[in-house]
Amino acid sequence: MKIFIGIDDTDNLDTRGTGFQARSLGFSLISAGLFDLKSITRHQLLVDKRIPFTSHNSSACLAGEALAGIDRIVDHCRTFLVRESAFDSDVGLCVARAEEVSPALIAYGRRAKAEVLTMDEAYSMIRGTGIFLEGFKNAKIGVIGSLAGAGLRAGGEDGRLLWTRNLRETTGVFSIRQFLEIVDIDRVVEKNLDGISQDAVIRITEWCRPVMAGGKITLIAEKVNENEPYEYQSASKDYIKGISG
Repeated sequence: MKIFIGIDDTDNLDTRGTGFQARSLGFSLISAGLFDLKSITRHQLLVDKRIPFTSHNSSACLAGEALAGIDRIVDHCRTFLVRESAFDSDVGLCVARAEEVSPALIAYGRRAKAEVLTMDEAYSMIRGTGIFLEGFKNAKIGVIGSLAGAGLRAGGEDGRLLWTRNLRETTGVFSIRQFLEIVDIDRVVEKNLDGISQDAVIRITEWCRPVMAGGKITLIAEKVNENEPYEYQSASKDYIKGISG
């Protein structure tokens, strides 16, 4: 059973960010035998002075296969977030089965990138569904971003990868075919999303972040000059941040 676990507002200015907490949560779920983690994505939401946030107003979503009942996964996530998140954070947790993510919820996620939303709207979105949504600590407003993150990840057109198998450990020069065998991503494309021959040679830099596009985990590559011993390199940090927030 495929599920999405959205989290938001776990930190303060003196602690590690939500991306770090998302990876730590994912690894703890793996260790507990509860979750087959496939990927973790970062989703940039609206930055507006009317919205209280720590630094960037981004949420994170873990995607994978449930290996236990939803109740056990929720209990594990709740215990982890209450223990590990900053004392003055406003943590939110959303756990949604893939089949329960409606077009309306995906649209809600898109709205969170452009509008100031409320907690009431978040809870209204899940009414009558089996989606779990809860806030912990203080104002609990992280429910807005955690729900939006789950919707955006399910929509498959938003977010950049914080983690997938072997992504953060893999640098160097490979054929694209070799790289796809090592790292759990779906495709490598040019900036216009045109495909690239799997025989092409690519340099993977230390800051390599695929994005979600067309429902696929997508590495965007940029051509290099002909003097290099490879044809492409993973797109620059500035470019990826520019398209993904």
